[in-house]
Amino acid sequence: QVHLTESGGGSVQTGGSLNISCTLSVRSSSSFAMGWFRQPPGKERAFVAAVTWGGGTPYYSDAVKGRFTISRDNAKNTVYLQMNSLKPEDTAVYYCTESMRWETISLVPYEWDRWGQGTQVTVSS
Repeated sequence: QVHLTESGGGSVQTGGSLNISCTLSVRSSSSFAMGWFRQPPGKERAFVAAVTWGGGTPYYSDAVKGRFTISRDNAKNTVYLQMNSLKPEDTAVYYCTESMRWETISLVPYEWDRWGQGTQVTVSS
């Protein structure tokens, strides 16, 4: 059984930085991309960023572009999300996810295949 294990997160003040990571227990040849979604309290889960295992240009939502950076370490089966200039509206549970839908980066949660348990990020003003 494949697991996505997230780490990092926590609480920070406005303008601060956090780094969260996600490790895939087993990366099969059918794994195409890794992504991050977030879900604020009372709201739907929304796309944040994604990167393919093969490299190429990462994808970001407009809300985080220029502040967040997604990266991957293929040897460690790990994806990272460096979050800078954090704002209170970034407060959410952040979920790591894996896609086996080749050549497509979906912005909707139901088109991603596996999910981590989520990690809380709280930004206070």
